[in-house]
Amino acid sequence: MQQTLTDKVVIITGASSGIGAATARALAREGCQLTLAARSTHRLEQLAEELGRSRTLAVPTDLTDGAAVVAMVEQTVARFGRVDVLFANAGIYIPGQVADGDPEAWATLMDVNVDGVLRSVHAVLPHLLAQKSGDILVTSSISGLIDIHWEPVYSASKHAIQGFVHTLRRQVAAQGIRVGAIAPGMVANELWGFTDPAQIAAMAERHASLTSEDVAEAVLFMLSRPAHVTIRDLVMLPQNQDL
Repeated sequence: MQQTLTDKVVIITGASSGIGAATARALAREGCQLTLAARSTHRLEQLAEELGRSRTLAVPTDLTDGAAVVAMVEQTVARFGRVDVLFANAGIYIPGQVADGDPEAWATLMDVNVDGVLRSVHAVLPHLLAQKSGDILVTSSISGLIDIHWEPVYSASKHAIQGFVHTLRRQVAAQGIRVGAIAPGMVANELWGFTDPAQIAAMAERHASLTSEDVAEAVLFMLSRPAHVTIRDLVMLPQNQDL
């Protein structure tokens, strides 16, 4: 029997668009209380207004700033009294040839995609350990399982995430905490340059990409499994993606 998500307190990073925003909407429909975190204050406020201020907290957060990440968690606990779920979803995407790349941009990618996850987990973990329950779910990528040559730095960041998720899970499993990664293939959203709803729908119609809503539904599946079930890795691809 699946467990209810009603009244669960969920922190979502990268909540202002794409997978994060779609997951926020899906969790709001399930009756969750949400902290929405991202750098875009305006878009966070818009989403919080859409979902209802009584059960939603918008916290503009730069995940490269350790103090800001700690404040994100502290504000959540002050508002809702606890944290049940961290959905560490924020990420940057940079493809291309290494020879043509910008190492400073790569450093920023690693700071957000890897260090931002580490900071977020470190900040929330004491609360989950104290209550001996909770979920940590991280957005990875098929690039974390397959070496994709056209996005080597992004792939490196997601390989790091896979290693962290697997080892963290083993450290905290006995304390009642579940840890998992969701690894989508191609998703037609802003991270990959898709903003036109008609174009996104056409990509899905051709089975060439997932949508952010597809991934959000998978997140709900992972979180709603009975407490004795951990989905360590959920890999999902568009039906026609040749990987």
